[in-house]
Amino acid sequence: MLKESLVKIIGSKAMRDFVTSSKMAKPIVDRFVAGVDIESGIRVVHTLNKSGKRATLDYLGEGVSDEASTKIPVGVYLELLEAINEAGLDANISLKLTQLGLAINNEGHVINQDLAKRNLRKIVERASKFDNFVRIDMECSDYTKATLAVFYDTAISHSNVGVVVQAYLKKSGEYVDNLIKHGVRVRLCKGAYLEPPSVAFTKKTEVDQNYKYLMERLLNMGNFPAIATHDVKLIDYAKNFAENRKIKPNRFEFQMLYGIKRSLQDGLVSDGYGVRVYVPFGGEWYPYLTRRLAERPENLLFFLTNLFKK
Repeated sequence: MLKESLVKIIGSKAMRDFVTSSKMAKPIVDRFVAGVDIESGIRVVHTLNKSGKRATLDYLGEGVSDEASTKIPVGVYLELLEAINEAGLDANISLKLTQLGLAINNEGHVINQDLAKRNLRKIVERASKFDNFVRIDMECSDYTKATLAVFYDTAISHSNVGVVVQAYLKKSGEYVDNLIKHGVRVRLCKGAYLEPPSVAFTKKTEVDQNYKYLMERLLNMGNFPAIATHDVKLIDYAKNFAENRKIKPNRFEFQMLYGIKRSLQDGLVSDGYGVRVYVPFGGEWYPYLTRRLAERPENLLFFLTNLFKK
């Protein structure tokens, strides 16, 4: 009940207007979002690399309204790949296909795979030029089938592209088995969108159990899987599972969000594990921030209590 109330508060137009215009909010926002431009993201990644962490940069935004609007995110990602290469950073990129035109018109209910494919290929080909990698983020279940279709079509001719699987979806076992069969690099996360019980597990115990099952399959047979979670119990489970089966730390990596559980990230690096930090940037940061904060009540409370401190 508390979580639902906090989500409603932080998702309101009044709160959005206040946070996006308030100088008090900036230090708190800066904890979770690198900034609004490429230069901000590059600066953050420099710092992360110096502390032994890898990074993936994500230009925030989703659900463009027309084909012309896709030119902006495509241009940003092409420029971003140039900047990463020029700076010599250990970083790749993550993107959402709705940024590239997967869902246009009629409030996002029209699937446009062809447009998304064309835009994705431009970015993947530029990444290939720099021997870099592109991760396709997974969005709400309305787009899962189309996202995988675009991914597989692109992966036929480009090996430097991977995808995300969300453990709370009931069909994720099927997705993971097929991705393993094709040697795909998978990022496994729990899932951040509100989904109906018909397609997703709704109890934390069920999601955690499925996460463990999928994690085991990916660690055993996957291609450099990314274990994306801040859940210490799941991280310890992954470490113990890998150690017991003599799976070396260089065969997988942990992934976490920028600004969340920094000490845990540092501890994993000190223990010899690869850690990649997901670094978001861009002007459309408020929807990302509210979704990420809503995942964990303690993050919501941190945000709201610190927002009004003098």
